[in-house]
Amino acid sequence: MRVLYFSRAYTPHDHRFLTAIAEAGHQPFFLKLITDKTSESRPLPEGTQALHWTGSLRKLVSDIKPDLIHAGSLDTCSYLAAKRDFHPLVQMSWGSDILHYAKRNAFIRARVSYALKKGDALICDCETVQHAAEKLGFPADRIVSFPWGVNLKRFSPGPDSGLRKKLGWQNMFVLLHLRSWETLYDPETVVRGFLRAAASQPRLRLMMPGAGSLAPRVKSIVARSGLQDRVHFVGHISQDELPSFYRAADMYLSGSLSDGSSVSLMEGLASSLPALVSDIPSNREWVHTGKEGWLFKSGNEKDLADKILSAMQNKKLKAIAAQARKTAEDRANWTRNKKGLDMAYKLALKHMSMPS
Repeated sequence: MRVLYFSRAYTPHDHRFLTAIAEAGHQPFFLKLITDKTSESRPLPEGTQALHWTGSLRKLVSDIKPDLIHAGSLDTCSYLAAKRDFHPLVQMSWGSDILHYAKRNAFIRARVSYALKKGDALICDCETVQHAAEKLGFPADRIVSFPWGVNLKRFSPGPDSGLRKKLGWQNMFVLLHLRSWETLYDPETVVRGFLRAAASQPRLRLMMPGAGSLAPRVKSIVARSGLQDRVHFVGHISQDELPSFYRAADMYLSGSLSDGSSVSLMEGLASSLPALVSDIPSNREWVHTGKEGWLFKSGNEKDLADKILSAMQNKKLKAIAAQARKTAEDRANWTRNKKGLDMAYKLALKHMSMPS
């Protein structure tokens, strides 16, 4: 089957889906809406044919004649495909499109609602997103929900390639934050909460790879604290480096204000990291207090600091780390979960064959 995969940019998530499409025996054609922005350094998966966005989706479809279009996010690529009334259309929510932006912006909400009305099947990554789509009228029997998952062999407990030793943090309690430095992921609360805890606990350290528009504010907060030696800013890291960072940490940390099933959270759990994450609906699907980790009040730096200090002294930390890995094995296995992709494709084709 010829599949036109239409996405806003080229990210690690796009790479994984394109790979899965090819491995399932389909011919993937990749169309990227934003040509000058990417967060994935790896080349396109073997067998994938890249297309160039010219502003006319109709012409591209006419040229390549796909059997199915797979498009997301809902407010961008799905909307554009829906507007041209292309079928069969498999839409994919990226979580924030329907959970965050659509709730705060009437224009985006209208685009998301329009896209959903035209879709033949919908891919979600968690119950929270599925319920939001159902509230906007998308039929539950045409939704396929599965966590995007992780490679459980690649993300697993093991040696950290000497990263802790290089930093001189062998005897420290290390937190790891991997989310983008953007408002949606609230890195300011993360650093403020960490610094508040670190002021009373000298063993605390924070690894904070990445970057974003809030970088000046984040770095300024740390600089003013006088605790710069407790925070490791490393910039962007490659996919090859990721496993070592998880293995060098003692706990995964995220302050996201909205999310689907966070892939970095699943990677952390798979690496046997207890998680300390914001108390939002999608995180509650993965982290249960005292089992896989803990939840802190979203946007509340004091609660975060208190939970950091409590967690590092918890005598059941090893058992929680083991449960984190088990949860990942049970629910975040991408080798198993990616089968949901073909389920969504079959649903879309079936819906197209039904009499209107």
